[in-house]
Amino acid sequence: MKIILLEDVRKQGKKGEVLEVKDGYGNFLIKNKQAVVASQAGLNRLQKENDEKKAMEAQDIKNAEKVKEQLGKIEISFTVKTGAGDKVFGSVSPKQVADALKEKGFSIDKKQIKEKEALSTLGYHEVEIELHKKVTAKVKVHLMK
Repeated sequence: MKIILLEDVRKQGKKGEVLEVKDGYGNFLIKNKQAVVASQAGLNRLQKENDEKKAMEAQDIKNAEKVKEQLGKIEISFTVKTGAGDKVFGSVSPKQVADALKEKGFSIDKKQIKEKEALSTLGYHEVEIELHKKVTAKVKVHLMK
């Protein structure tokens, strides 16, 4: 029996896959609304959904590219306290960078910032921000006295 999975099924496949299974297992999946019979109408619907996903993905990438271009022009400055030998007290965390970007009108979450460690030296730093799986932007961060 050929079926189309409506959701991820452990050890069988992901949502949208077309599988060949035994009749009893296929009926079980259909009864539990985890699959439908792979008829021509179902295959057409699956193709339409995949096309819509690809279009949405392309639009998301296009939007992320626009934001990347805008972020490339921005420089964020932080004034930090320093001690003897220009040693920085404390550091600038990814959350602080995200908050500074929000003040400039960007909706960036701290989880999107790739820097795992906080910035703790004076000068310019490049911080990577993952806008999309395929699009990563860089922002200049300046720590000064």
